[in-house]
Amino acid sequence: MIVVAFGLLLALPAATSAGLYLLGDSPEDWRSADRSSAGILPPAESYNEAVVRIFAARTVRWRGIFAVHSWIVVKDAGAAGYERYDYTAWGEPIRVNGFVADGRWFGKEPDLVFAADGDEAQRLIPKIRAAIDGYTHRNQGDYQAWPGPNSNTFIAAILDAVPEIGAVLPPTAIGKDYPHDGRLISPTPAGPGERLRLGGVLGFTLGWLEGIEVNILGAVLGLDLRRPAIKLPGLGRIGVDPS
Repeated sequence: MIVVAFGLLLALPAATSAGLYLLGDSPEDWRSADRSSAGILPPAESYNEAVVRIFAARTVRWRGIFAVHSWIVVKDAGAAGYERYDYTAWGEPIRVNGFVADGRWFGKEPDLVFAADGDEAQRLIPKIRAAIDGYTHRNQGDYQAWPGPNSNTFIAAILDAVPEIGAVLPPTAIGKDYPHDGRLISPTPAGPGERLRLGGVLGFTLGWLEGIEVNILGAVLGLDLRRPAIKLPGLGRIGVDPS
């Protein structure tokens, strides 16, 4: 009965997410889908503060039932433009300014995962760039949509390298639990906690920021007590907005 109940907790949210996907707007052809600015960021040329943002948006076509694509945006104080970093399956894996900084991801509005401005952002930016430069899976052919390394693995690696960010990717960020550093057991990046990661297909996390998370085949089921919420496959986080 415990196994059946656990299976239902994984399957029913995913099935609900699939139903919402089918009942929503007709999926757009990815070649013509809207990738314009969602109007979330201020115009860079008129905003002199340093900026760090992490965004996540439902990914392309049917994969959006289960997963998001995440990316990071930085801007130095006084800079006239943003720098956006994505990790993708085509071209150079780490794409710089391949898309509008706060652009819709093939028609899907981005959600805010993390924001910092001013002095806090400026302190983070050199560390973020160093983490990007030192990312292990940066060669052509390294990208794997499942179980990773994918776009969410890339952002998770930055969060690991810069624990001062103190952000947690959504449970729908499939690939975030892929062990990019090869470690089976490792501490959570921000605050007390431990995680077990078996190739991105099985895992368990217990942490101050992450709460309790169980990863089965990339699907995350969890509970956040600090900022009360449940985490469900497909549906994502339901509760207090962590950002």
